[in-house]
Amino acid sequence: MAAAAEIDLVIIGSGPGGYVAAIRASQLGQKVAIVERESLGGICLNWGCIPTKALLKSGEKFESLSHLKEYGLSATGASFDFEAIIARSRGVAATMSKGIAFLMKKHKVEVVEGSARLEKGTAAPKVIVDLKAGGSRTIEAKAVMLAVGARARTLPQIGLEADGDKIWAYREALSPKRLPKSFVVIGSGAIGLEFASFYRALGSEVTVVEAVDRIMPVEDEEVSKAAQKAFEKRGIKFRVGAKVTKVSKAGQGVQVAVEVGGKAETLEAEVCISAVGITANTDGIGLEALGVAMDRGHITIDGHCQTNVKGLYAIGDCAGAPWLAHKASHEGIHAAEHIAAFKTPNVHSPIAGCTYTQPQVASVGLTEQAAKAQGREIKVGRFPFRVNGKAVAAGETEGFVKTIFDAKTGALIGAHMIGHEVTEMIQGYVTAITMEATEEDMHGIVYPHPTMSEAMHEAQLDAYGRVLHI
Repeated sequence: MAAAAEIDLVIIGSGPGGYVAAIRASQLGQKVAIVERESLGGICLNWGCIPTKALLKSGEKFESLSHLKEYGLSATGASFDFEAIIARSRGVAATMSKGIAFLMKKHKVEVVEGSARLEKGTAAPKVIVDLKAGGSRTIEAKAVMLAVGARARTLPQIGLEADGDKIWAYREALSPKRLPKSFVVIGSGAIGLEFASFYRALGSEVTVVEAVDRIMPVEDEEVSKAAQKAFEKRGIKFRVGAKVTKVSKAGQGVQVAVEVGGKAETLEAEVCISAVGITANTDGIGLEALGVAMDRGHITIDGHCQTNVKGLYAIGDCAGAPWLAHKASHEGIHAAEHIAAFKTPNVHSPIAGCTYTQPQVASVGLTEQAAKAQGREIKVGRFPFRVNGKAVAAGETEGFVKTIFDAKTGALIGAHMIGHEVTEMIQGYVTAITMEATEEDMHGIVYPHPTMSEAMHEAQLDAYGRVLHI
């Protein structure tokens, strides 16, 4: 193991923020150690982003079998092996984690297995690691980066705590021992809806409960309404504007007491999935003793991911919203470059949000409601996939693309999509906003034909009264 004096940067946490930061720091000539208490890749690769997408793909494949007739095809005896679906998902996660181990070795990043805490140091806080193998190790470095992530939020006051049997959080929902016939999912953000989408695809009855008056409340209102309609068509039920007052285990399942419009109602199911947000993993690592500035449980950082403590940086979920893997990676790279005195732009760049349901939802920038709330004069364009040639040929006509431009400057300030594989398309608009593109720039882009991305072009044209195919 490298001696303490030789280490430039210690990163605590090996999720998509931590391991990417380690790679970038190594590329810049830094001696790096990364501390991980569980599995390389963190929650995202092992219990989040990657294994959920594996499950969703299995659900999508199975669900598509019921639509074969639309394509002139037929098949009989369609079935699934639930244990094999779960095993495939866990196998995908294990493969990705092994890939991170390879990358750490390739880039000469020392992996320290154990749980870390911080104490006062000189150039940066000392890192004390309780090693998995036993004993402890103290590491002193020029800088320390916290990439400790977050965990599922619990609400014990109403009985919403995962028990691995009747009440699940994301870990239990990713590695269940059985397929329940019915679910109540609390929370209609990306996590809640993705699990709802997967289990509904396999035939379970699913009811989603949302506290505010519409699902996917962070999305554009038009998109959230279209999404609810699409999900209801698939058989998912919703209770919006519903306050959960109690979750109780009863008999072979659970009872979820809610208040909707002042009226009490009880929902029953075999299992309740909790998707009510996250809690940053900032407790028990010595932040209070160091005087690290916090904001509602998250670490406060500046434009370079620096905390108020000398030599201490924080990235990803533990440093606040948006709680997304690609945001963590972006911050990790930026922080690593700043530590190495490499010229790097400010960390604040547009971050896309993606939900991998059927249909998918993707967005970046301001919603129409947010733009109006800022007092902006805007131009809004829309284009439905039902008149897009590739979508019609593929039988994927559900959804639309929506663009929002600043009427005074012509700058693209927001884009929102719902439809098949729109998560693969949103990056075009992320690039446009990052490059400060105007409507003139975007109108001149040539989109390949036939592609679903042509709907992006038409939505831009529509904002200026130039739409061609409707």
